[in-house]
Amino acid sequence: MKNHNHLNSVNIGENITNSLKHQDLSDRQELCDTGADESSGKIYHSSDRVKDRIRRMDDISPIETKEGLLNCRAMFFLILWYFFSGCTLFLNKYILSYMKGDPTVLGTCQMLMTTTCGFIQMYFPCGMYKPTQRLARPPGFYRHMMLVGCTRFITVILGLVALNYVAVSFTETIKSSAPLFTVLISRYILGESTGLYVNLSLIPVMSGLALCSANELSFDARGFVAAMATNLTECLQNVYSKMLISGDKFKYTPAELQFYTSIASVVVQIPASLFLVDLSGIQKTTDITLFCAFILNGIFFHFQSITAYVLMDYISPVTHSVANTAKRAFLIWLSVLMFGNPVTLLSGLGTCIVIIGVLLYNKAQEYDRLNRNKNAGNILNWVKPKIRTI
Repeated sequence: MKNHNHLNSVNIGENITNSLKHQDLSDRQELCDTGADESSGKIYHSSDRVKDRIRRMDDISPIETKEGLLNCRAMFFLILWYFFSGCTLFLNKYILSYMKGDPTVLGTCQMLMTTTCGFIQMYFPCGMYKPTQRLARPPGFYRHMMLVGCTRFITVILGLVALNYVAVSFTETIKSSAPLFTVLISRYILGESTGLYVNLSLIPVMSGLALCSANELSFDARGFVAAMATNLTECLQNVYSKMLISGDKFKYTPAELQFYTSIASVVVQIPASLFLVDLSGIQKTTDITLFCAFILNGIFFHFQSITAYVLMDYISPVTHSVANTAKRAFLIWLSVLMFGNPVTLLSGLGTCIVIIGVLLYNKAQEYDRLNRNKNAGNILNWVKPKIRTI
């Protein structure tokens, strides 16, 4: 009878632990595996296994260790991320609007350059991350890389098409609505649900976006659709890439994921470029200045992506998203000053509403996560005495 009760207690503990694990895949709190000492019948915790699991969870959703943005290296990579993002964005606009470059050719050059630079950085990290040795490729490797590569290709091309029709400020404002797409994609692909406060925080994001769309003097339906489609594919790419980067059995480094997906994107992009681009016309209009601008833009694009991944090692995803929002706000008004884009008062107000909405979204998401962790801890504290007394 004693053994029977003991087995029941172990089964109860395992069932409750498993249910709490599946409550939220993004929770950082990992419950200990529960077992029993056969000689004494006491509940024990496999600390070594838990430590290994927590170490893997640190890779999936890193908390702000290393003093967060107070760390000198973190601040350095944040500045680099802002710098290369601005260089890529404004050089995109300059090539498309003033040098009359082709969006498809520009996107192809970006993918070719990030493939080349990604291959180099896999073997020469330049102090950005610690390289790892791979013994074998995981199952479904080519399928995963092709899917992410296709989304990268679509994101780049549609983003450049949007810049060809609308102002930089308008494009960046639309991209600030990314949390809305992320919530929807995460819900249907990952099965993650959001709390009430998170859903309410999306209201100012959508209303501010509508205000900007209605009053932006450079509004163009084609640019608006392209920018919204870019948002959708970029969020899909980020969610899927997060699954690959956060894998327990196989985890990609930033350079690996960028290199392999860039190869897949190039494989898709080259046939599309041959179909969409007038090669004879491109040869006539492309001079040495435009060619050098394409190469320089591709290098900027690579370092923009790789610094964003590296920064995630130092700050939490919430802080990263807030920093991204601040970056977009900075680029919006910098584009107004540099290109002289006409912006109405309501457009400026709409931009502020979008930014405030995204900040509220991030705070609501953090509050929701803390509540789930607290509730999981309370349930575990209530269950442990019950298990021990059975």
